[in-house]
Amino acid sequence: MAGDTNNKIAAAPKALLSVTDGSFLMIGMVIGVGIFKVPSGVAASVSSVPAFLLAWLLGGAASLCGALVYAELSARYPQTGGEYGFLARGFGPAAGFLFGWSRMTVIQTGAIAAVAFVFGDYASQILHLGTRSAAIYAVLAVIVFTGLNVAGTRRSKNLQKTMEIALIAAMVLMSLGALLKSGAPVRVEPAPQSGTFGLAMILVLFTYGGWNEAAYLGGELRDAKRSMTRVLVVGIVAVSALYLLVNLGYLAVLGLEGMRNSSVVAADVMHVIAGDRGALLLSAVVCVSAATTLNAAIFTGARTMYALGQDFKFLRVLGDWRESGSTPANALILQGAITLALVLAGSVTPDGFSSMVAYTAPVFWTFFLAAGLTLFVFRARGGEDPAFRVPLYPVVPGAFCAMCLYMLYSSIDYAVHGSNFSTAVLAGIIVMASGIPLYLWARSRQ
Repeated sequence: MAGDTNNKIAAAPKALLSVTDGSFLMIGMVIGVGIFKVPSGVAASVSSVPAFLLAWLLGGAASLCGALVYAELSARYPQTGGEYGFLARGFGPAAGFLFGWSRMTVIQTGAIAAVAFVFGDYASQILHLGTRSAAIYAVLAVIVFTGLNVAGTRRSKNLQKTMEIALIAAMVLMSLGALLKSGAPVRVEPAPQSGTFGLAMILVLFTYGGWNEAAYLGGELRDAKRSMTRVLVVGIVAVSALYLLVNLGYLAVLGLEGMRNSSVVAADVMHVIAGDRGALLLSAVVCVSAATTLNAAIFTGARTMYALGQDFKFLRVLGDWRESGSTPANALILQGAITLALVLAGSVTPDGFSSMVAYTAPVFWTFFLAAGLTLFVFRARGGEDPAFRVPLYPVVPGAFCAMCLYMLYSSIDYAVHGSNFSTAVLAGIIVMASGIPLYLWARSRQ
């Protein structure tokens, strides 16, 4: 493994990241593949264009509430580890351990596997590798981006910037091309509304997911107590503006009815703009989008495992920080191995991506809610004021926690009753619960 045990002074995270670096990493986590798949489902769940646009604006507002909560939490405790540190300080080491265990085995590794499957699906449209093409690409992507992050923080953050700039430019060009396309929207047969505004918000908030990953950069962000607020707020505003622009482009070409009838809304828009070659171009854009998300998720995911290794002796190998490259190499390697196991498990299901979403969603929203509640705990305890405090307390954090509770209910209800992936949901919950006896065993040893 990669720890340098010969150093007399243990290596530790370095403040190598600027506000720009943190913003690009956060944006990369948010702008994944959802914006290329979700808008048609949102269109099918609303009754009008204003309601469609309102859903996306509300999604940005809800995410901003969460970002403000996390900004105060990060200002109070800017160390590397994010929610792990918040939960351990708010509800005790058992809560922190259970989250770290769940993130290591379910939340982050499952999310990385899900995005890897989407990368594989679209890469296969460019060059097909046989019956298991998507799974092969998914495995290769996990190995390549894990190796890149093991090589060092500077390399991974610079690649993130490059890929993110390319992705944003492609999305803006596609949207402008759609808005400038002459003529009325494509004529299609009317499609009835098939959902509710609540379902629309579930889909929208899924697409906005990932902004909380910025909290894991606290130990490596320059002047973290002040910079974290800028990273979170600037990132959410930028993503909201980009999503609104992209959806306006979709509407300009297809209209609301056309979006309801489309299962691949972005591909249909590109076909109208650029003909048959548009589908190939879209596949390349989605591959870039998935790659940026993979790189950012792998980068931030290992930071929780590092924090867990710092606090629990039986996982101490994960708490080694490699001086060369300034990276938690051991944690990255184990994270990659678990992710590869999930990719292999997902490859034998009808839809690997959907299986991974069902596996992770209820566990994710459980801890998201718990993290939001820690702010009330910290405020009640008093103490020194942080550099940033959430405005309109307790309204803003209350709204955030209510959203998390609703999403927790909805994710379980959708996964169990709205799909055939109840086994994946149950597996995620069982793996999370297995952390309880593991913690009791670890505590007895310590």
